[in-house]
Amino acid sequence: MSEKIPYKIYLSENEMPKAWYNLRAHMKNKPAPLLNPSTYQPMTAGELSGVFCDELVRQELDNDTPYFDIPTEIRDFYKMYRPSPLVRAYCLEQKLQTPAKIYYKFEGNNTSGSHKLNSAVAQAYYAKRQGLKGVTTETGAGQWGTALSMACSYLGLDCKVYMVKCSYEQKPFRREVMKVYGADVTPSPSESTQVGRKILAQYPGTGGSLGCAISEAVEVATATPGYRYVLGSVLNQVMLHQSIIGLEAKTALDKYGVKPDVIIGCAGGGSNLGGLIAPFMGEKLRGEADYRFIAVEPASCPSLTRGQYRYDFCDTGMVCPLSKMYTLGSGFIPSADHAGGLRFHGMSSVLSQLYADGLMEAVAVKQTDVFQAAEDFARIEGILPAPESSHAILAAVNEAMRCKETGEEKTILFGLTGTGYFDLFAYEKFHRGEMTNYIPTEEEIAAALAKLPVIA
Repeated sequence: MSEKIPYKIYLSENEMPKAWYNLRAHMKNKPAPLLNPSTYQPMTAGELSGVFCDELVRQELDNDTPYFDIPTEIRDFYKMYRPSPLVRAYCLEQKLQTPAKIYYKFEGNNTSGSHKLNSAVAQAYYAKRQGLKGVTTETGAGQWGTALSMACSYLGLDCKVYMVKCSYEQKPFRREVMKVYGADVTPSPSESTQVGRKILAQYPGTGGSLGCAISEAVEVATATPGYRYVLGSVLNQVMLHQSIIGLEAKTALDKYGVKPDVIIGCAGGGSNLGGLIAPFMGEKLRGEADYRFIAVEPASCPSLTRGQYRYDFCDTGMVCPLSKMYTLGSGFIPSADHAGGLRFHGMSSVLSQLYADGLMEAVAVKQTDVFQAAEDFARIEGILPAPESSHAILAAVNEAMRCKETGEEKTILFGLTGTGYFDLFAYEKFHRGEMTNYIPTEEEIAAALAKLPVIA
């Protein structure tokens, strides 16, 4: 197409998707079912409804319905910050002197600072519609907790957040934003739950993990009448809601006749990556088009690249259902690095199945390299990125530099899932030269994997 593609491609409100896309409907090999933690049998809707909202249970278990209508109330909320822009990174291309064309889908243009609000409002909406009083959750870097706090405030729901302790201490302003929206924020592991006390006794002085925080949030939800637990990543329902990212990106690219060759996203639990790739992977699965997909994870918590594809508990306290996923073991507690949102021991069952089937690649990158890429990107493109998003930036730059070496004119799309204004403590450590690249040893990973449950 001869028309110059603008720096930012905006869709109109009328072009915003009216339905979420369920990638599982077109997967030949479906993700394995969740298992009951007591019986190791597939979880039923009735069992899950004690933890999750009824409609979310339906979405979680549905492997066959391609599209779920987005309720009008949720679409109206989305209009406050959606559709989000798709940006052509002309400045980055010029700086790298690469023949590659680089695009990024920017999800940081809302107060929560990330893509998490897409699922937070959906989950809060279904909780409200069910007549519940409130919800509990965990948060790592704080984006999910902030997003859920916003959604619950908007809908008049109580919100209890268990925030990974190292992030709670490193990001005081992030936790204060949650409190602005009325959330009750507790550092995890805490003394307020049975599982928290057990973890503290076993790991004195620990900075916690997402697995620990999940255990505490689930315990409180199941023990408190009128509450349910909601999760910001990993689950099928979350991937469904986040598909709006990829659907918008594809619509914007299609308007200009652009087809990406490589699609890249950071990967912790899998929500943003799964949401970005969903419609493109759907085309690949249906044989309509081909793309290369790259999941980028921290070298400090490398579930895809160094984990095993096994059934494992989703939480450290082993009270949640088991998921078949690439995992480092539910007892694995990563170092207190600064990509807090990527410090989960396992990966989404959907993405794990796609990776096992050879439909997706994965790379693990070091923290200092990530922050250097983040700083370079901020100086070139003018956006201060979140550490999590910066994993995708680094991988996109590496792909663009390979194009420079080979002369290939590939089109690269990556997800810029959030801003880094609450991550300045981490940037400060990077500037002072105090940031380290902790990479778990084979012995550490083997010790955690040795405790995986044995499922016949």
